[in-house]
Amino acid sequence: MQLFNLSPSKNLNNIKENPFKLEREIQQVFESNLFNLMGLVLVKSEFTIKNKRIDTLAYDPQSKAFIIIEYKRNKNISVIDQGFTYLGLMLENKADFIIEYNETRKSSLKRNEIDWSQTRVVFVSTSFTENQRSATNFKDIAIELWEIKRYENNLVSVNQIKKSKSSESIKPLASSNKELQAVTEQIKVYTEDDHLKDKSDDIRELYEGYKEAILNLADDIEVEPKKVYIAFKKNKNIADISILNKGIKIFINLPKGALDDPKELMRDVSKTGHFGNGDYEILVTDDKNLEYLMSLVKQAINGN
Repeated sequence: MQLFNLSPSKNLNNIKENPFKLEREIQQVFESNLFNLMGLVLVKSEFTIKNKRIDTLAYDPQSKAFIIIEYKRNKNISVIDQGFTYLGLMLENKADFIIEYNETRKSSLKRNEIDWSQTRVVFVSTSFTENQRSATNFKDIAIELWEIKRYENNLVSVNQIKKSKSSESIKPLASSNKELQAVTEQIKVYTEDDHLKDKSDDIRELYEGYKEAILNLADDIEVEPKKVYIAFKKNKNIADISILNKGIKIFINLPKGALDDPKELMRDVSKTGHFGNGDYEILVTDDKNLEYLMSLVKQAINGN
């Protein structure tokens, strides 16, 4: 990706890359901005377990899962082998990760409060080879690739490498490898199809209509299926949709009192248990209020 500075005379001046020299520099940038970049909280930097060192141990409060982050400048590493090694390490030593979280965060997190199926490994690098990208291009693999680049004037770009829409499942390959199979049986990467299976055509059409409307609200809104809902993100969650048999629930990620809802269609769930983020939800069974509801979701975008 090329970056330019637009001068007052409308000329484009190339912004030169100022590469990171050390992995530690990249690690410091990520650990200082984990929540803004990925919605994660830092648990431990340089966490060692079973003679293996984890660069960054983080926790995802939305998925209620631990995330391992590794920083790489070496383009020859096998992200698949290393990724599954770390996933297996975590699943075999769950108590150690909980203890580290509780001691570092001064918390009392319990084992049954963690969704181990949502565990994942993130590799961060200035660039990845085509082989590394291809090796992780499976729709149900719990390994993510993030690229980071630094430019002149302290400009930094961060980009998650997305899997192709036609990516296949890793399960056929894992079936011939006991270690891979053990991990894939415990960890689940959710897709929209998981939420839509067994749903009627009417519900599918209803979801697609609201999905398209949300995506049209702004550029770069990402769809990220979770275990019990589908998240819509622009830097952070703006809305979530939970697909039910008789309709869809829409959650708007704004705190109580921050949403201007003159028709009072949204329900205040700030004091009740709910799956989505934010303090507002609505159950919809048709699209008669679609345009109005999009004006409410847009408030969450502007709130970013």
